[in-house]
Amino acid sequence: MLKHLRPAFSLVILMTLVTGVAYPFAMTGVAKVAAPAKAEGSLIAKDGQIVGSTLIGQNFSSDRYFWPRPSATSPNPYDPTGSGGSNLGPTAAKLKDRVAGDVDKLKKTGVATPIPADAVTASGSGLDPDITPQNALMQVGRVAQARGLDVGKVADLVNAHVEKRLFGFIGEPHVNVLELNMALDALKS
Repeated sequence: MLKHLRPAFSLVILMTLVTGVAYPFAMTGVAKVAAPAKAEGSLIAKDGQIVGSTLIGQNFSSDRYFWPRPSATSPNPYDPTGSGGSNLGPTAAKLKDRVAGDVDKLKKTGVATPIPADAVTASGSGLDPDITPQNALMQVGRVAQARGLDVGKVADLVNAHVEKRLFGFIGEPHVNVLELNMALDALKS
């Protein structure tokens, strides 16, 4: 029996080394050469300090900043260790109450309706760093007023940060909230 088990165990160990060690290291090496910034997590630095990643949303709540989509991670918003959807279905009372509360909060800031869906609903991972251009443009008045900036100047900044569809047909136009807020901080009143 040992004669038959030895090749099976050897094959398991060999395949584990190939697919679990050698292949991931090789792909990481190729990625670091082909796209070093993306291989390192698409980190964004300001004044030599890492301030975030273009891949994970951050919790901006001040009126001086553009707000991201709601986060589904709990208890800490945008916690990558808690990534995952809320698993609340469209008929769940808890989800309806949260969305209604978010809509009321937005209406109190003076935004016009209709409110884009991504302004009140979390993404599938709960970590989405992007919002729709409509969501960003909806927030322009609030941000401009809080910073004492011209509304047109802030709207131009939003439009300059809209990322188009990949190859003109893949995905949807979107705005990275961290990059937009960093550009906003760079603006002078």
